[in-house]
Amino acid sequence: MTISVDFTQPLTNDYVKEETFFQSLPLLEIKNLSISSLGENKKEDIKLVKNINFTIKSGEMLGIVGESGSGKSLTACALVGLLPKSLKVTEGQIKLHGRELLNLSEKEMRRLRGNEIAYIFQNYQGSFTPFIKIGNQLIEALRSHRKISKLDAKKKVLIWLERVKLPANQVFTSYPYQLSGGQLQRAALAAALMFQPFLIVADEPTTALDVLTSENILDLLVELQKEYNCAVLLISHNLNHVLKRTDSIAVMYGGQIVERGLTNEIRKNPIHPYTKLLLQARPVLSRVVPEKLVVIPGEPGLVAEQGCAFALRCPKSFKKCSILPKMQSVGDSQWVACHAADLEADYTNASS
Repeated sequence: MTISVDFTQPLTNDYVKEETFFQSLPLLEIKNLSISSLGENKKEDIKLVKNINFTIKSGEMLGIVGESGSGKSLTACALVGLLPKSLKVTEGQIKLHGRELLNLSEKEMRRLRGNEIAYIFQNYQGSFTPFIKIGNQLIEALRSHRKISKLDAKKKVLIWLERVKLPANQVFTSYPYQLSGGQLQRAALAAALMFQPFLIVADEPTTALDVLTSENILDLLVELQKEYNCAVLLISHNLNHVLKRTDSIAVMYGGQIVERGLTNEIRKNPIHPYTKLLLQARPVLSRVVPEKLVVIPGEPGLVAEQGCAFALRCPKSFKKCSILPKMQSVGDSQWVACHAADLEADYTNASS
């Protein structure tokens, strides 16, 4: 199936609507993406994100999980061209509707940000200028991407503030410091969705919010995502949030994706030792307090220089782990990069 798109005109969601989720073409395609820090003379110094691959379809929510420093936010920043000057994409492709984003100029990327890809930052307090009222900021953002009068822009902003369940008129005339954290994040969600983008990158959108507010924000995001059939890349440390709401998951460690697949498959049958340990380390509400909490062995953030990034902490590590494992399919909807998993699979097949 071929979809013809005129990239000289603003894109609309009509281009990518498919009859079913699994028949749709990838909206976002990332191939062999690597991000490196730049040393002296802007030469590649340290590779921070290493050859990652994934796709997202329209209407899909993909969750990326992993410890701090695993490369989740760097990957998200690369999508929208917001990497700091000390970092650079050194390999790979980032395609939206088949269009290579890494080849776009800064002017073209500015036109794309917000309009086609929206970004919800984890620092909701930094999402708005503190000395300008919320309504004026949203009107300015809207008019920078759309040919629309100030009056029509105001009407649209008020509609979207109501859509995210805020008292629209009150928030419109408020300064950021006059709103709570939950209200600011809802306003940030309105700012992202009022353009009806194809993709929303939600980078730790519930950071520093209380449990109930976090649940409400994410439930609202899911509700609006389904209504407008946009894709969502959800980055989170909270596995329960990701397991509850996403369609698929990618598990990152040390700049590598070690396992990915459908959420239900990974929940029921995690294969990579790191994925298993992450799931086991989740706090569980129960009437009985455990004597000892499950922890992942080794020093957090310890990354092997060669081979599997998790090898130095892995309880199943062996000599072959010094060689970088290839991503192998396990069934139709799960992939894992692990020599130990390959060994177990070979043993199981030999025994059967």
